[in-house]
Amino acid sequence: MNHKPVLLNRSLSEWLSSLPVFLLLILTLVIGTGEMIHGQLLRMGEKLFGDPATGVQYFMLRADPEKPDCDPNADIEATLQKQLAAPAATDDIDSLFADDVVDPEAIRQSLITAKELCGEKVTAYTNLSKNITPELKAYRATETAFFGLFHFGTENRSVILILMVAIAAISTTLGLHHIALRPPTTKIDFKVYSIAMIVGNALLLASSISYWQLQVGSGIPIEHPIINYLWVILFTALIGISIKGLIKPPATATDGGSVGMATLSIPLYAFMAMNSGFNFLFQAHYSGLAIYLGQMMELSNVFLNLALYIWVGMLMKQTRVVDLFLNIVRPWKFSPEVLTYIILLAAAIPTAYTGASGIFVIAAGAVIYKEVYASGARRQYALAATAMSGSLGVVLSPCLLVVVIAALNKEVTTSLLYDKGIQVFLLSSTMFLIVSLIIAKDKFKLAKPSIALPESARAFVPVSPYIVITLLVIVVYRFVLDTKMDEFTAPMILPFIMLAIVWFDKIRREPAAEVAPEIQERRIGFEEGVRVATNDTIGHIGALIMLMALSVSVGGVIERSGIMSSIPHSFDNIYLAATILLGLLVFVGMVMDAFGAVILVSATVAPVAYNNGINPIHFWMIVLTAFELGYLSPPVALNQLLTRQVVGEKEMDEADAEVRHLSFYYKYERWVLPVIVMAPVLLIVAYLPLFFYAK
Repeated sequence: MNHKPVLLNRSLSEWLSSLPVFLLLILTLVIGTGEMIHGQLLRMGEKLFGDPATGVQYFMLRADPEKPDCDPNADIEATLQKQLAAPAATDDIDSLFADDVVDPEAIRQSLITAKELCGEKVTAYTNLSKNITPELKAYRATETAFFGLFHFGTENRSVILILMVAIAAISTTLGLHHIALRPPTTKIDFKVYSIAMIVGNALLLASSISYWQLQVGSGIPIEHPIINYLWVILFTALIGISIKGLIKPPATATDGGSVGMATLSIPLYAFMAMNSGFNFLFQAHYSGLAIYLGQMMELSNVFLNLALYIWVGMLMKQTRVVDLFLNIVRPWKFSPEVLTYIILLAAAIPTAYTGASGIFVIAAGAVIYKEVYASGARRQYALAATAMSGSLGVVLSPCLLVVVIAALNKEVTTSLLYDKGIQVFLLSSTMFLIVSLIIAKDKFKLAKPSIALPESARAFVPVSPYIVITLLVIVVYRFVLDTKMDEFTAPMILPFIMLAIVWFDKIRREPAAEVAPEIQERRIGFEEGVRVATNDTIGHIGALIMLMALSVSVGGVIERSGIMSSIPHSFDNIYLAATILLGLLVFVGMVMDAFGAVILVSATVAPVAYNNGINPIHFWMIVLTAFELGYLSPPVALNQLLTRQVVGEKEMDEADAEVRHLSFYYKYERWVLPVIVMAPVLLIVAYLPLFFYAK
């Protein structure tokens, strides 16, 4: 990405990508927070202008009342006589249903009822009119204008999402920041990379055009036709960028390489696009890819919240928060295993609050890796710890993945899932400690409390302002906007917390000697810090959300393949059902992103589980644990790939060189350790509850 200053000390990419995405993120915040503010405006309007004595409520005053056209003082008897004297209906159809005898009393009662209703309308109109004051009109104008603003945004969330994704995907492709098993380095790598991108995006383009034609041909009005235009523009742009990359590889590309190794450099989303696209093509399901991309649009609120969470993670990366919290732990000089256990416990909270495990790895992975390694751990162990730091907290509140599960499955609620999630988290973190201590050489290492405790207490002092800032923002939302922080409001509240923390962190410049080397680069101003965070956010939005979107299409391929439908709906016993489903869930978790996997599992596997007597809460705990294992296991192992990104290729090479002469376990510890921790956890979560409720 080009960062040379071109105008007002801003690069061209910042003007064309960072600024628009920043504005879209702010708009998303305005929309989400606008709902809270508008609710408070309605409540305030009720207090200011409601009249309990007359039954007038503010919502009745949001528009001028219409004057009734009836007469509350009508003469009942005169009206009755007039109706009785009126000539009978001559219409043939009316005459078929006309009563043989006219009942004057029935007509009188009808007129009396109508007069009473008219009186009520007039009274209501009079009471409402008395409350239409200049003050009310001014307040009403403000409230309705604000409602119109956020309502427009709410109705166009899908358009905001596609605009954000399109800008981010183009920027990510230009910067070669897509997620792959290894980064391209040689000329052959870049050629294979570019060809795969051309083919994958060409399939996406063709499918988008086909789906567009299908929509037009259906005769049903398209709600947001601009979405179709933007998909076509996006994939056309990505093809053009890839063609340029094929013709002219980067100057940094080296000679040599092989086609086999080059395939590992293909972005995962391009792999998924080609796999799904060719499958749909052979099935003559030409619109398949675009249809599954459309599912992302249907969940636009979820993915916009995810974008906000990514921004939160990148803002956190611009602060010293993680390093300052580690200062509290450092004086104790824990062994690497105990230190990692403490980090996993602490990391679970931001992991849950950033909504997706990979975001925390990106934000804090580099600091965690250096800290664990500095404590005396092997590099491979530190890599495993870094990858797992962003995995275990996905079962805790207010993780976005759990919100999606509850939205797609009426059998469960977020509160019940979070309650059981705490138990799963304690189990997985404890299992990590047990396994780590078994393989550790120096199990028990601890500084003298008389030395460590005072140092730790002093280290807590610099952290306390950040805690106060967090609590202040939460209190403002709670008492000013009457909004508590939960899984639904966290995506709106957390960015404001992090912006406040970034501002405080930037004005609180500690002496250079007291700042860790990796923090020195963060000694920039607030505006620049937010700008850098937004630049980083773009790359991750383009990489992660595109990967998630294509993961949904992979789920579509699996669903249409018949694999899911081949699963019997009934098994001989619940243990057999749990075993079959467990194997399937592990497979799905290993090859798909969690969000796409949840959509697939909700539609296919979940009904089978419920039908065989597996408790819905228990089933989804199995799913989430299987996904935790999937984050860390090949062939995708997303958190392992993100760990590789944040520590750098040089560190990865040194980690491999460090254990080249050792046994299999130590050579592949970053892969093996998470598996031997999470596999037993998954078995316990899957089978132990069955002993208590299975018949």
